[in-house]
Amino acid sequence: MAAAAIAVHLPKHASFLPNPKLPLNQNSNFLGVSLKIGRPMSVNRKMKGPVTVSAASTSKTVVTDGDRSKQFYINFTGFPFPLGPFLNRRTIRTEAVKGSIWMFEQEQALGFSSVSTNIRMTVIKLKSGGLWVHAPIAPTKECIQLIEELGAPVEYIVLPTFAYEHKIFVGPFSRKFPKAQVWVAPRQWSWPLNLPLEFFGIFRAKTIKDGDLSTPWADEIEQKVLSSPEVGIGPYVEVAFYHKRSRTLLVTDAVIFVPRKPPSSISSQSLLASAKNGLAVKILSKGKQVPNDPVVDTPNTRQKGWERMVLQILFLGPSNLLEPNASFAQMSQKLIVSPIVKTLVFSKVPEKVRDWIDEIASDWRFKRIIPAHFEAPVNAGRSEFLAAFGFLDDLLGERYVNRPPSLSILFTSLMGKAASYFPPDDMRTLSSLDQFLVSVGAVKKTVSGRKRR
Repeated sequence: MAAAAIAVHLPKHASFLPNPKLPLNQNSNFLGVSLKIGRPMSVNRKMKGPVTVSAASTSKTVVTDGDRSKQFYINFTGFPFPLGPFLNRRTIRTEAVKGSIWMFEQEQALGFSSVSTNIRMTVIKLKSGGLWVHAPIAPTKECIQLIEELGAPVEYIVLPTFAYEHKIFVGPFSRKFPKAQVWVAPRQWSWPLNLPLEFFGIFRAKTIKDGDLSTPWADEIEQKVLSSPEVGIGPYVEVAFYHKRSRTLLVTDAVIFVPRKPPSSISSQSLLASAKNGLAVKILSKGKQVPNDPVVDTPNTRQKGWERMVLQILFLGPSNLLEPNASFAQMSQKLIVSPIVKTLVFSKVPEKVRDWIDEIASDWRFKRIIPAHFEAPVNAGRSEFLAAFGFLDDLLGERYVNRPPSLSILFTSLMGKAASYFPPDDMRTLSSLDQFLVSVGAVKKTVSGRKRR
């Protein structure tokens, strides 16, 4: 998730988040409230914080027999750190919309650190009876078995972003379903070498276009492309999709909902490793004495490991890993834009992002959101979605407010949280990194990206 933001900006990766791309062996099998809202519109400028929403209760979760031989997957790619787990990836399938949408989750470890998150593939059953696959995950035997149990052929495989963590699996996944068409977000690029998609095992891919009504799924699924200017070493590209029949919005990294409890796809071993008081905890302990007590496997210990993971993913260097509870409470159970994406990407192209989210809110009447990381589906509509981007108004100022906010947006602003929902102490590392990149000319402070009329 946050890896995409880092890749856009860092000429050299100084963090544990791996996003730059290296070529994959294309022959290998182991490669790794509802009121009409017009456009343009704006969120109420007084809305500074996120709206509290809930994760949807899903109908059915399916886990296989736990045969580790079916979870085997070799992955040693990634620079400077590979994406784990390196040998085994457990897959969990959850039915998000009965008979229509399923979510497949695996653990994703960040380099050699003790930090993990979940990565999500979403599968939609089309009226044709075929399957539309969004952001493929590692095609282990277990994963393929769970797909085949749906009893429908895979017709389309979609890469909705440029980001390495999602791109890496498209090639090997598509080889499991050779009859499926592969579609990719525009302006694909890689670093440190800008290599063509064929080096990633992705062949004969078609490019997704903004609002294209000629796609084979256009009657059921619409798309809107966010394609920013080069704000660093490359553009930020993400495609949002809307499944009309179920009123579901699919995004990759645009918004997230951090659950209070860790996702079931993250192993207990990873949680316990994160709960251990290692070097990172000692550095980020605010000068307090760090105990060297052994880690005991308890629910509280696992919860501490999860809270530490979340803060490191969102902030890179949070202010206090020894006692993460307070900061974690401010970031969880809310629909938000990730601090790292907000700081290193969206704040650079506020006009471009504003146009994108206003089009999404204006044209699509969604009632749930499925991101590619953390919790999903999230019970949230247009008001909650726009509220998560309230920070854009501070960046854009009065001149970009084209009409008064709707009553639903005004109501949302009243229900919003305080402006400090990103804890200032935790934001210091990100802010310092951003200032450094601007000072050395690696990125601009802001770039417009909007086409003037």
